[in-house]
Amino acid sequence: MKSILFLSFWGLLFFGVADAQSVQPAFGKIDSVLKIGNTGYHVSCRNKNVDENQLSISPIGFQAGAERLSFMLKGRLAHAEIDDLNSDGFPDLVLTIYSDSNAVFATVFAFLSEANKSITPCVLPDTRMDGKVNSGYRGHDQFGVMASYLQQKFPIYKPGDTDKPTGGTRVILYQLVKDNDGKFKFDKVRFYDKPAD
Repeated sequence: MKSILFLSFWGLLFFGVADAQSVQPAFGKIDSVLKIGNTGYHVSCRNKNVDENQLSISPIGFQAGAERLSFMLKGRLAHAEIDDLNSDGFPDLVLTIYSDSNAVFATVFAFLSEANKSITPCVLPDTRMDGKVNSGYRGHDQFGVMASYLQQKFPIYKPGDTDKPTGGTRVILYQLVKDNDGKFKFDKVRFYDKPAD
């Protein structure tokens, strides 16, 4: 049985370290298999239209009850990565999706393996809605997974900055934790600002 989800993504992502406005990613068709050992995910997305894209995720090496997921995305898939994001010994899928036609804003959406029996989704909070870290934020993020942490970096714009940010770089580390209902969520562990060169 196929599960259908309609998700509208809006958040943060940028790949590249040069002038943020000068680098635009290419959005080709994605059809990839990502595995750790014998288990993982088959991810496919045509990436044709920023307003609507079909994205499919099929578990590989999971138990028989694990279902294929199909997403109608408002946005385009930029990157897929596999890691044990919640440190439970099972592979998790991390997707980064641009939500705007200029490829400035995106979000990170994780699919967590529940002991290779099922898959649980978890979305990154919107930085623009977080008063502790959103000062000087205008997108152009970089994301990466390292040692079960999700790291986010973005340039800081000072008042008066136009095309070129001059406030340095903000770095945020997130970790997956369970809420009161036992569901996973991204929790901000720490953040700091690095001065401009």
